[in-house]
Amino acid sequence: MPPQEGAALARDIVDILGDVPRVETVLCPPAVTLMAVADALRGSEIQLGAQNIHWENEGAYTGELSAAMLAGWCSYVIIGHSERRQYFGENDENVNRKVKAALAHELVPIICVGENLIENEADRTGEVVQRQVYAAYGGLSADEALRTVVAYEPVWAIGGGRAATPGGANSVCGAHVRAPLRELFGRDVSEAVRVQYGGSVTPDNIAHFMAEPHIDGALIGGASLSSQSFCAIVRRVV
Repeated sequence: MPPQEGAALARDIVDILGDVPRVETVLCPPAVTLMAVADALRGSEIQLGAQNIHWENEGAYTGELSAAMLAGWCSYVIIGHSERRQYFGENDENVNRKVKAALAHELVPIICVGENLIENEADRTGEVVQRQVYAAYGGLSADEALRTVVAYEPVWAIGGGRAATPGGANSVCGAHVRAPLRELFGRDVSEAVRVQYGGSVTPDNIAHFMAEPHIDGALIGGASLSSQSFCAIVRRVV
């Protein structure tokens, strides 16, 4: 998405949503569109996030964005998205390093975890998701954990219109996301960390996911490319 298209989409979202109470909304556009979207969001309650960062503050890493570059004008950053893991070799160790870099620069990491279709069909969902959660939070303090968001995104449900069932997603979020957080940081932290669902979220199914006790929000992919669809999802969360 080029900058002018991203800015136009962001302006449409701002105009349609206005001031939506009780819903924190974040737009995470491609890197080349960040500045244009930041301008479009100025004066609104909608926050800005990036789609990825590098774990080093500086160095010879051509093409990468560091947390230091984004600090002060971005609020969030997506880390460990399934496409980063699948296509760009992102592993659990790198996710952990990026989480620590984001926190060091006051960015809120949205930590993505989830299993692919082969893992899901082999009943390895719990194993995969718990491994990713433990790795992402390795070496963090309880206070740092409270400054994070987790997004459970079953890879097999992304982009194909095949969403997980609300009950199934809730079960994973409770048993395989919150349970490891409880073991690492205690019950209060595990209950306070926001856990999202991502995977073919639509205006028609969002209310069902939000009714589940372990799901606090949504990481929206394809539906965010339409201002009408995205805003309908936000309004139905309310």
